[in-house]
Order: sequence, then C-alpha cells, then structure tokens
Amino acid sequence: MGILRLSLSRAVRQFTTSTFSGCEVRVRFAPSPTGQLHLGGLRTALYNYIFAKAHQGKFILRIEDTDQARLVTGAEEHLQNMLEWSGINPDEGPVQGGDVGPYRQSERLHIYKKHIESLVESGAAYHCFCTEQRLELLRKEAVRNRQVPRYDNKCRHIPQQEMQDLLHSGKPSVVRFKLEPDGESFEDLVYGKTSHDTFLIEGDPVLIKSDGYPTYHFANVVDDHVMGITHVLRGMEWLTSTPKHLSLYKALHWTPPKFAHLPLLLNKDGSKLSKRQGDIFVQHFKDAGFLPEALVNFITFCGSGFEENKEIRDMEQLIQEFSLDRVTTHSAVLEMRLLPDVNRGHITRLLARAEGRQRLVAQLRQDVEELLTRSGELGKIDDLTDEYLLRVLEARKQHVGRLQDLCQSDHIYLWLRPSLSKEELTSVSPHAELVLEQVCKEIGNLQEVALGEAGELSPKLRRCSESMAGIPYPVFMKVLRAALSNLKKGASVAEMIVMLGKREALYRLHVAKEISGQPVTDNRLATT
Repeated sequence: MGILRLSLSRAVRQFTTSTFSGCEVRVRFAPSPTGQLHLGGLRTALYNYIFAKAHQGKFILRIEDTDQARLVTGAEEHLQNMLEWSGINPDEGPVQGGDVGPYRQSERLHIYKKHIESLVESGAAYHCFCTEQRLELLRKEAVRNRQVPRYDNKCRHIPQQEMQDLLHSGKPSVVRFKLEPDGESFEDLVYGKTSHDTFLIEGDPVLIKSDGYPTYHFANVVDDHVMGITHVLRGMEWLTSTPKHLSLYKALHWTPPKFAHLPLLLNKDGSKLSKRQGDIFVQHFKDAGFLPEALVNFITFCGSGFEENKEIRDMEQLIQEFSLDRVTTHSAVLEMRLLPDVNRGHITRLLARAEGRQRLVAQLRQDVEELLTRSGELGKIDDLTDEYLLRVLEARKQHVGRLQDLCQSDHIYLWLRPSLSKEELTSVSPHAELVLEQVCKEIGNLQEVALGEAGELSPKLRRCSESMAGIPYPVFMKVLRAALSNLKKGASVAEMIVMLGKREALYRLHVAKEISGQPVTDNRLATT
C-alpha cells in the first residue's frame, strides 16, 4: 500500500494530464497590457509554454485589452520583449500571427457581438438598463447591512416588449448573463474536485459593457473556444470564477477546456505579490544582471511541478521534466535569497559550452565598458581581450551571483589599476620595495601561469617569502595584495596573478616597487 500515495482524484488528474485523446494541445497566456510583466505572470506564461512543448502543442499569446481605461502605453511591447528575453516564444500571437486571430481582444469585437446575440436570443442573457447611481446605492446598502454587494437581477424580469422599447429609445445598457442555481462543478487538474455556487453569492454578471466591450468573463470564454484552447493554466485567483465560465460554455453549447489553477506566489512575509512592488517585475531582474534562464528556473521553485524541486534546469529540462500532477496546491513563498545561487549555477553551465562562453564574455564586456565609461577609463588595463574576460569568469564563477558583481568594488582591480601611494605601501611594511623586487624576479622567471595552476603558484610565493628572513609571510602577502589590487581581502594573491596574467601582474608589481621608492639594503632586514 505504500506506493499508493495519490488520492483517487489526484490519480485521475495524473492520467488526464498524460492522455489527451490525440488532439493537439493548445494553451494560451492572456495578459492585460496594464503594466509591466511580474514574476506571477512570468510563471503563468512559463507553465503554459513548457506544458505545451512537453506535449508537442502550441503556445498562444493573446492580449486582453478590453478594459480600455486601464491600458498603459508601451505595455504590450514590453510584455512581448520580456517573454522573448525569457525564452518563452509564442507560436501564435499579435506579432507571430496565426489562423485564429486577431490576437488582441479589442480587434475581436465582431466575434463577441455575434455570440452575445445568440445568448440574448436564447434567453440566457438580457439587457440591463440600471444606472451607475442605482448600482452604487445597492452597494452601499449591502455594506450597511454587512452583506456582500451583489446585483439584485432587477432587469432580468423586464417584459420583452418593454425591453425592446428601451433599446429602441437608445437608453444605455449592458448585457448580463442569467446565473442559475446549482453551479457547475469541475475537476481541476491541480485542485481536484471543485465547486462554487456563484448564484448564491453574486448577481447576474455583466458580459458586455455599455461601451460595447466584453468583460473578462465573456471574452475569455469566447476566445478560448474560438482559438481551440484545450487547457487553461492560470492563477488560482480565477478558481472561483470557473463555474461561472462553465455555465457560459453550457449556455453556448460548447465543450469547455480542461482547467489547471496554479497556486499563488507570496512574498516572504506571506503577503500577495503586488504590481506596486518594483522588485517583482521581470525588468528589474534583467536590469540587475540575472540571466533569463536563471530567473525562469527560479520561479519553478514556487509551486513545483517537478519531482525534485530546487534544481538547476535549463528550458529543455524544464519541458522534459514538468508534470501538472506535481504542482502543489499551497501558496508558494518566493525565496529571493536563492536566486543568486541559481544564477551562479547557470553561469557555470554556460561556461561549459562554447556558445555559452561567447555569450557570457559579450555580456561581461558590456558591463565592464559601462563601468569604464562611468570612471572615465582612468587606470584602465591595456588589453581587455576575450581570453582575459574568460579567464576572469572561470576563476570567479563560484564566487559571484551575477556578472555585474565582477564590476563591483571588490573586483574593480580586474579592470582598473589600483591607485597607490608610498604611504599606503610602507604602512603595510617598511620593506615593501624589497618584497616587490624579489617577487618581480620570481614571477619574471615563470612561464605564463595557466588558470588551473594557481595552486602551484602559492607554494612558490611562500618559498620566496621564506628566502627573505625577517619578513613574516602574512606581511609579505599583504604587500603583494596591496600592489595588485589595493584591497585587504578577496581572491588569493595567486588567483589575482593568474587572472591578471603575467604581463599585467608584473607591471603592477614594478609600479608599486617604484612608488615605494626607498633605497633598500639587506641591512634593513637585520633591524626587523
């Protein structure tokens, strides 16, 4: 019995998600262009995308822009750009085109008009002439009585002739749907058997607004049917609206798609993600220097969908390993502290492939050039070759969470030569010049030190220190660290020399020796 861990309902869902009766899987991501794409929207898009690709299906982008008052200029283009950056490329959409367009709801009003007329003719929907003032009074009355505000369905009972007269008079109206008791229950592919009697809680919902535009509830049902959507994967905030949508499918005599609702994403304090939080937008993470595959991988940690949750996966692995029956039903907390580690893992993966190395080198070069522009390029090292950039990446891949970290203060010596004074060097040791002179000879006798040979350089530096009796090894190394980077901590001195290369390291050591600038004799050691 130990292996029978799935409930019957969950076992049915697992079977359902793996057998689709031979039809092509078609899913959609349908954002409203009212702002920037945030992590919750990105996860919904991603799960639709990898579900479609796992079943050789199609991923459709549909723009739900019927709420004209809330549209933000440039938001649709931003959505497209962020999806492209994330590697989530639609098969059909406003840019890509397709056989069931247009893919903007504002361009599909003629389609909604046809289907709303059929609902009115069948008696499943009706025109409502209630004014905003009356509806506001109903809301205030409900609040005063500590009730949930709802429409009282007054216009449902207008005689047919009176309704025709009102329409002919030009009186503004909306179209409402007649909810019936005993709402539709359904089997959600994540939450299992679900029911929500909308009739007992809500009044008849609006399908078409007075401006002729459809509401979300009507437009998404019509579009999902016309576009042949087989599976709807969306946030669980729409779970209680699904019976209402199923009632519309029934009234229109259409077969509904299968539904899978994804758990909420929460902040660390348990609060719901909000668009007012600037740090949850995809653009924020792009600007902060995180790799797109790392961000995409990171959001799969929330709500799972995979046998092993927190693992480094690229898009191909996400597609191969994703399963709806592994998506959890409890809300998921975004553990932002994990993102740098995930990004580090993807940096390491990219460095293992030629194409990945080229991409990282190009991105690091861009970051470094921006740094040099800000600094006025004073003290810039001579030759920022691809080979040099790659050597730095390989050496520090386990120490940075983002490429941009390599342009912060503790790594800036890699791009800009340190500014040193005689006082700074001699404060480390009065024998700084002698130390630097000896190390210049030692390094000058070496062949170029390969990246993997930093461990072999350290013993040579120690032996060089031991040959200079009277100068403690820690002081010896502090002098070299100051000359190479003017930092008190960071990469080991041997790693610095390897990353900088023999030529640049010797240049810095010679400059520091000249700066220390005191006559040096062996007799000075005897006074130590």
